[in-house]
Amino acid sequence: MRILYHQPLCPYSRKVRLVLAEKRIPFELRIERVWERREEFMTMNPAGTVPVLVEENGLVLADSYAICEYLDEAYPDLPLLGRTLGERAEVRRLVAWFDGKFFREVMDNLLVEKQWKRLMGRGNPDAAALRAGYANLKPHLDYLGWLAETRLWLAGNSLSLADLAAAAHLSALDYIGDMDWALNDAAKDWYAKVKSRPAFRPLLADRVSGVNPPPHYADLDF
Repeated sequence: MRILYHQPLCPYSRKVRLVLAEKRIPFELRIERVWERREEFMTMNPAGTVPVLVEENGLVLADSYAICEYLDEAYPDLPLLGRTLGERAEVRRLVAWFDGKFFREVMDNLLVEKQWKRLMGRGNPDAAALRAGYANLKPHLDYLGWLAETRLWLAGNSLSLADLAAAAHLSALDYIGDMDWALNDAAKDWYAKVKSRPAFRPLLADRVSGVNPPPHYADLDF
């Protein structure tokens, strides 16, 4: 069986889970406590990060973007990276936006401070980091809302990896109660459309020990 090593609230792991589900590729989930730096896992991925995908033939793939590109090329029936050169460039740009800029400015200040510090025993969240994360969230949601208002999907006319990357990050924030959906109605409507897809159901069913999501987390109608 194909195995995906992951952490439930890791947005990069969630992105790969969504890609596998959209493409209807069967896989088994295994939680990896990356802070333990397990020898077998470090052999698979010396970077010590999740996600890591192990194919049925033993091929080991690390880094969420490398995994997603591989899956799109290996299972092309549902292309998620775009069909034309222009579409592919726009999808890659937006994936880089959410996996890079959004993570640095929002996720690192909120999810990492509130969740990952606790898991790794690194103390309490930094108040200044939390303030920065909340302040940075609104302009990102405004940009996402503008994309959602001017296009059918974030990168164009079709669901793409850009939508799945953005939704993976926002769903992790939503789980820990840090998403203020009143900040942008268009962003909220887009997220409702994405989380209503069958591929999203396993994420909405996730529960993390010691952290309960808000009541609307799994509500498709908010």
